Amino acid sequence: MADPQSFRLVALNCRYTHSCLALFYVRNALERHLPDAEIEMLPLTINDPYYQSLQRILAGDPEVLLFSAYIWNAALLHRLVGDIGRIRPGLPMVIGGPQAGFLGDLPDECTLVYGEIEGVDPVFYRNIGERQLRPVYRAGEGVDFPFPYRPDDFSVHLKNRQILYESSRGCPFSCSYCLSAVCSRVIHKDVATVEDELRRLLKSRPPMIKFVDRTFNDRPERALAIWAKLVEIGGKTRFHFEVAPDRFTEEQLAFLETVPVGLFQFEIGIQSTNAKTLAAVHRRMDVDRALATIKRLRAMENIHLHVDLILGLPEDDRKSFAESFRRVFSCHPHHIQMGLLKVLPATPLAGEVDRYKIIHCAAPPHEVLATATMDHRTLAELFLFGQCVERFYNNRYFPSLWRYLKQTGENVFVFFQELLTLCREREFFQRAATQELMVELLAAHVSGRSDCELLRELLIFDWLRCGHRFLPEIFQGESLADQRSRLRKAMPLSYKPLYSEWERNHFFKQGIFYPFSARALHIAGLDSAGDRAMVCFLEKSDDDLYGLRKCGLLPIIFTKIP
Repeated sequence: MADPQSFRLVALNCRYTHSCLALFYVRNALERHLPDAEIEMLPLTINDPYYQSLQRILAGDPEVLLFSAYIWNAALLHRLVGDIGRIRPGLPMVIGGPQAGFLGDLPDECTLVYGEIEGVDPVFYRNIGERQLRPVYRAGEGVDFPFPYRPDDFSVHLKNRQILYESSRGCPFSCSYCLSAVCSRVIHKDVATVEDELRRLLKSRPPMIKFVDRTFNDRPERALAIWAKLVEIGGKTRFHFEVAPDRFTEEQLAFLETVPVGLFQFEIGIQSTNAKTLAAVHRRMDVDRALATIKRLRAMENIHLHVDLILGLPEDDRKSFAESFRRVFSCHPHHIQMGLLKVLPATPLAGEVDRYKIIHCAAPPHEVLATATMDHRTLAELFLFGQCVERFYNNRYFPSLWRYLKQTGENVFVFFQELLTLCREREFFQRAATQELMVELLAAHVSGRSDCELLRELLIFDWLRCGHRFLPEIFQGESLADQRSRLRKAMPLSYKPLYSEWERNHFFKQGIFYPFSARALHIAGLDSAGDRAMVCFLEKSDDDLYGLRKCGLLPIIFTKIP
């Protein structure tokens, strides 16, 4: 009888905190079919030093290597297997995953597995045991997928990493740019099974569980039942879901209003609001209903909302993309991502590049370079526009400023376009994107406007709510120390809403005080009786999604506002 084989399952993740769900499924399948095998899982990242990664993969002379190929690790994986084939000729390398068949020329030692590991014919494992692998294996469809983890995974392989979980596999949509368009079937685990598996996951008290379901709420009643179970279970774990915004029901929305702050976060794919573009990529969506749902979710103030737009889709031009951005911004999500279209091999869109005159990078991740409606110069400009939004909008730094622009109906595409021009002039993208630098650029950007003084106040308010105990250089001259000293003398020994006599010193030592106009306060969510009021920024953070400082108005009777 042959000695037990040693298998090394290699993950090439984007970053250390990520995990590779596929490797756990593969490990379990190998253990079922080859119970005597010695199996090791090796998580690496695409940013690790190349030579060190190569040495770690080959250390100890494993007898079979298994890799999972994705669009983000394809270039590195192609390089690795090429070098391994030269260093260790004859060493079997098995490659699965959505990018497995599109890596280009591979060494003869490579075996490709297409499809889900649960559907691979048992002959695959027999061939491994006999050390006689074929070049290609194809999985069948219609199989169930088991729970991938075991108890020790959470203290070893998943320690300090994201935990990925799928309660369904497949997608009900057929967007032509997505690999899900190749297979239309969707398999759902029943709610009781999902509840049991989630309880097993939650025993390790992970900071976050990310559902990888392509459209978690495609069955509204099922989604609602799972959400209700998670709220019932409680705990401090956050849950991430990819959702379709036009598939929410009134019952779901009513329930979501009751969810604890920060328990859920939603990733919402809008991609485009242009009807011609959506039709071209076969994306079925009621845009008006989707945007209305996002606005309603945002008004709840308890769920983090991440909304996606795709740059470079067919039939989308600069004007229609600008309109999509304006409409999404009007919903005031917490995060707006504008990524370049990736023309993935084997997707329907890859077969339509001539029709839409799409030019894309030849190597993974195959980003779009130009289309019939967007030349490369336009795409490059809009990509940098997206980077500007990423830096300034997708953080907690300026919530009052963005709320003001939304309320006044500002053309935010023009606002960010002009801000981008200033950023280029000041070489912002070549510098560290600190909050102080961004405040400086925003203050310069709005300096010539009729509402510049109001915007200046909002920038100061947002700065202090972020926890700073000083004003940036651009706002020097407004002495925080003087404000505190004057208030310490004016306020009584005890003022119960804020402090007792023995807490007084701590209150003034830790608090930050600054006067604002009534209009600025109203925009920031505080209403005062007079034209101006003094705000106290307290030591503790608010129990909100941004984690900003608590703040409140000081009574006018004790303050003389300059």
